[in-house]
Amino acid sequence: MTQVDFHFNMPDKLGYGCRLVRKVFRSGLGAVVVCANEQQRSEFDRLLWTFSEPEFIPHVMASDELAGQTPILLALGDTEAVSRDVLVNLGPDLPAGFSRFDRLVELVGTDPDDRDAARERWRFYRDRGYEIRNHDVAGG
Repeated sequence: MTQVDFHFNMPDKLGYGCRLVRKVFRSGLGAVVVCANEQQRSEFDRLLWTFSEPEFIPHVMASDELAGQTPILLALGDTEAVSRDVLVNLGPDLPAGFSRFDRLVELVGTDPDDRDAARERWRFYRDRGYEIRNHDVAGG
């Protein structure tokens, strides 16, 4: 069964997501990052190139022809055709096909709408018997 982790209370969700993806990559695993929309995906793509200047985190869009050879994929909910070890959800919706992944990491910022959407997803996972681990980023 997919391991579900909620990381919440982060003031900079995209920056935190970059650091998480770097950690996944450094551990030799692959990840699919689901973004809320094209604007968020473009911003996350840009940040992966710039947040840690000396490092390179190989990533492409999930629909790219190099997706099969690239460890980090950026998606807009199009996760049905791809597979990696970790699914990172930056968006407000339940990520399609999440149960095919070993691990799902839900990133939740401080915005009230983001928190409300995350509560709905949390209930969905809980009601289906997924064990959920919570990580309060602001709480240390």
